[in-house]
Amino acid sequence: MTAPDPSSLAFVFPGQGSQTVGMGRSCVDAFAESAAVFEAADRALGFDLSTLCWDGPEEDLQLTVNTQPAILTVSIAVHRALEAQGLEPRVVAGHSLGEYSALVAAGSLAFEDAIRLVRTRGQLMQEAVPVGVGAMAAIIGLPSAELQAIVEAVGSQDSVCAVANLNAPGQTVIAGHRQAVEEAADAAKAAGAKRALILPVSAPFHSPLMRPAREAMESHLRDAEIRDPRIPVVTNADAAPATTARQVRDALLRQIDQPVRWVESVTAMLSGFGIDRFVEVGPGRVLSGLIRRIAKDVDIEGVETWSLSEPDGVAKFLEECSV
Repeated sequence: MTAPDPSSLAFVFPGQGSQTVGMGRSCVDAFAESAAVFEAADRALGFDLSTLCWDGPEEDLQLTVNTQPAILTVSIAVHRALEAQGLEPRVVAGHSLGEYSALVAAGSLAFEDAIRLVRTRGQLMQEAVPVGVGAMAAIIGLPSAELQAIVEAVGSQDSVCAVANLNAPGQTVIAGHRQAVEEAADAAKAAGAKRALILPVSAPFHSPLMRPAREAMESHLRDAEIRDPRIPVVTNADAAPATTARQVRDALLRQIDQPVRWVESVTAMLSGFGIDRFVEVGPGRVLSGLIRRIAKDVDIEGVETWSLSEPDGVAKFLEECSV
């Protein structure tokens, strides 16, 4: 069996929200490469992240400071299993936290460095805004331009409201001070949004309120060993490929308090790289659903998506997509 043709293949890596207790265990049981990743994570962090991923408790796994290294570890555990089968994509990208996974996959960051960085990142992002002061809301069924106008009308210097995630056509997340976000959500519903949901998150990620986290993270990224990626990494901040260590470092810093431009990132991979197979590497299926919606919106047919987090899925992908 030969590996799939990499010329039209992209790996994408999930962010916070895809975590579940038990994630990664089956890959560890099936692949020595995956087991080695979990062992490296436990050593790098100095505590038993493996047990937290596999056995919980769920309330501890949901803490941002734990969630971010946990998802990174599971994603790279799956990636190492795919890599061992000869899979090398043409381009990679990750949603928010997932950008760190993408950089590990591209050889720009060592896994041990990445896991320490994301634990620090999670801690700094959590500490940037007191619990209860900020909020995020998902707005469904309203064009992003109309929503942008609403957040600009609602927000102010003292009551921040901003677009945080441009996830798919008609699916956008806003973030900022709780009162401003709630006001914007109500205005979005009045303007015709199908749904406006306050999200169960602990901080207003990817908004200007994350500026203290960005400033604090700068020294950690400056001191980190970051190499030129061996394959392009489409970044959240620019929705364009980063090919040098300098570009990577700058993009990681800016993504903390700037929007995740996922629609543009996927479009760049579809049109700029000719990608027609996307493999979601890590827990969950969120990105696969978003990619299908984006491809439909830009009228590109024949796009395949795979969500791989279990050994059976890896085997099926190799079987059905090999050339």
